[in-house]
Amino acid sequence: MILWFRTDLRTHDNPALHYFLTHPNSETPRKAFFFVSEKQWLEHDWSNIKVDFIKRHANALVSELAELNIDLELVAVPDFSAQVSFLKDYCDTNNIQEVVANSELEFNEQQRDSNCIAQGIPLTLFEADVIIPKGKVLNQSGTMFKVFTPFKKAWLKYVLAYGFDYLGKTNTTPTSTININDIHQIENSNISSAWPLSKEYESTALNSFFSNKISDYADDRDIPSVKGTSGISPYLAAGVISPRFILFSLLNRFPDLLLATDSKEFSWLNEIIWREFYRHLMFHQQRLCKHQCFNKKYQSLSWSNNKSYFKAWCEGKTGYPLVDAAMIQLNETGWMHNRLRMVVASFLTKHLLIDWRLGEKYFMQHLIDGDLASNNGGWQWAASTGCDAQPYFRVFNPIRQSERFDPDGSFIRKYLPELESIPVKYIHFPHQYIENQQLALYWPPIVEHKTARLQALAFYKR
Repeated sequence: MILWFRTDLRTHDNPALHYFLTHPNSETPRKAFFFVSEKQWLEHDWSNIKVDFIKRHANALVSELAELNIDLELVAVPDFSAQVSFLKDYCDTNNIQEVVANSELEFNEQQRDSNCIAQGIPLTLFEADVIIPKGKVLNQSGTMFKVFTPFKKAWLKYVLAYGFDYLGKTNTTPTSTININDIHQIENSNISSAWPLSKEYESTALNSFFSNKISDYADDRDIPSVKGTSGISPYLAAGVISPRFILFSLLNRFPDLLLATDSKEFSWLNEIIWREFYRHLMFHQQRLCKHQCFNKKYQSLSWSNNKSYFKAWCEGKTGYPLVDAAMIQLNETGWMHNRLRMVVASFLTKHLLIDWRLGEKYFMQHLIDGDLASNNGGWQWAASTGCDAQPYFRVFNPIRQSERFDPDGSFIRKYLPELESIPVKYIHFPHQYIENQQLALYWPPIVEHKTARLQALAFYKR
C-alpha cells in the first residue's frame, strides 16, 4: 500500500492518512508520494505565491511524516499524465496492491483519477475537502440547490441530524526508522513567508481570532483597513487545514452555534457554508470547471473586452481609489479583502463590460488562496451569470462602496500614498479636488459611473 498526497498536505483529520495508518502495511518505512507538477499548476493558473505556500507545507510534511515512519517522497513530474505514468510504473515494479488518496473536486483531477483506474492502478479514494459529503445536501426534487439560503438551511439540518465525521489529530507515533539527514526537500522561494505554516497558524492566529475577534466579525468583516477576518482562506484552498476541524473547533467554543443563526459568531460560519455551497455546486455542475456560465442565457454575451481598460484594472489605474487600492493590494501581497473582491469584480464586469473569466483568471494567477470553486462562484455572482447571482441591474457604485467601507480613506492611503494629503471629503473620488488644486496626483477615471451603469443595464437587458 502507498499513500498519495494531493491538496491535503496535513496529518490532521486526513481520511486517506487515517486509513493508511490503521490498515496492515508490510513496508518499513511506509511509502507516500506528493507530485510537484509545475507545468500542471501553471496550466491551472496557480499563482507563484500559492505554489510557494504549498511547497513550504510539503517540506514540512516530509519531516512530520518521518516521525510516523512514513517516507514521503516529493516527486517532480510535469503534469497529471506523468503522475499516472509514474504511479503505474511504481505499482507494477513493486507489486503495490492499493494506492490510497483523497479525491479532488475539479474536472481535470477527476479525469486523472479515472485514467489511473483505467490503467489498472488500485486507487482507493476518500473525501477530505468538505464538511458534509458532496451529493448529500439536496432539495426536495433530489437535485442541487441553486440558491444559497435554502442550501444553508438544508446543510444545517443535515449536520444537526447526522453530525459530521472528524478524525482528529494523528496520534500514532511509532519509532521511526527514517534517517532525518536523508530527507529530501524541494526548493521554495519563501515569497509566501508572511503566511505561517498551518500548525503555527492554528495555534496562534486562528486561536486568537476565535478568542478575540469572531464576536466582532459581523461588524468588522467589510472594513478593509481593519484586520477583522481570520485569514484562513489560503489554508483551506491548499488543503493544509481541514474544514471539519474548523467546525469542530467552533462547536467546542460555541456549542449552540448551529441553532444560533442570528448570532455574530454564526456570521463567520456562514462564510464556511458559502465555501461548501460552491464546492457542492461544482460537484454537480462540472461544466463550471470549464468556465461556463451557470446561467446559460448569458453564455453568449458579447463582452467589450477593451484591452486598455483591462490593463488599467489589473494595474490599479482606473481612477477609482478603492478599486485601485484593492488591485494594488492583490498585486503586492497575493491577497485581497473579500468585500473588495466583490467591488473590483463588479467594476470589471459591470462598469467596463469585460468578461468575468478574464478577472477570474487574473485572480487565480495572483491570489495565495486561489480556489477554483470559490473563485468561480464569486466571479459569477458579481457578473450576474452564476448560481445565486446578484441581479444584473445591481451595479456597485465604487464611490459609495468606498464611503461606506473605508470612510476615512485609511485603506486607500495605505496603497495609494500619492493621495495621502487629499482631504477625507475628496478621498473617495479626488478628481474635482485635484483639478481645483491643479495637481497631477492621480490618473483620471477611465469611465464615468452613471454612464457606465446605464450601459451595463442595456448590455445585460439585451
